[in-house]
Amino acid sequence: MVSPPKSFTELENAIGVRFRDKEILSQALTHRSAVQQSRAHGHNERLEFLGDAVLELVTTDYLFHLTDRPEGELTNWRSALVQRENLAKVAREISLGEHLFMSRGEQSGGGRNRDSNLANALEALIGAMYVDRGFEVSKEFCERFILTHLKELLAEGKHRDEKSFFQECAQEELGITPKYEVVDAVGPDHSKDFTCAVYLGDEKVAEGKGNSKQKAEQAAAKEALKVKGWK
Repeated sequence: MVSPPKSFTELENAIGVRFRDKEILSQALTHRSAVQQSRAHGHNERLEFLGDAVLELVTTDYLFHLTDRPEGELTNWRSALVQRENLAKVAREISLGEHLFMSRGEQSGGGRNRDSNLANALEALIGAMYVDRGFEVSKEFCERFILTHLKELLAEGKHRDEKSFFQECAQEELGITPKYEVVDAVGPDHSKDFTCAVYLGDEKVAEGKGNSKQKAEQAAAKEALKVKGWK
């Protein structure tokens, strides 16, 4: 059975956006576990795919006009803003998990508070906003709820390229260049979740997950830095 979410009105009030087509909002909030049991026509992965692209464009445009810092630095800033951890945090701020359609099994397994579910649903919400209300409304949402976290992310060092930093540390401390390997990939082609492992020689140091190989490698490097105690 599907565990029913809270009313759409509560979510719309929280984000300050009224959807004309409630069906597309319903789809954005539907986890794949509930697709056969909810009133939506499908799950949210196609909208997530669209929302991811909208968010990346909005973020890139924002950073381009914000500062004249070099491309490499802006890329790291953008990565910090759109990474799963930050998107899940934003989703919690608007109580998005409470509004998701999902199976009772998914819910009992902690699905309403799982970072991947929350981040994916937030991207799907942005995609639905783009389809239903257009680019400007989705842009305003991103600026209000996501891009405002830039200052704190920079202060916390979230913009650091963990993969490059881990490589520098490994070469300096051990004279070894890390190697990465995809150890798992689940989901449809347009929305896969990857698990990557990072190795120092024959030693597997850590694993990381992400919705792209690059993000999974960054997550693995971040975990490896903790394992090795390299700051």
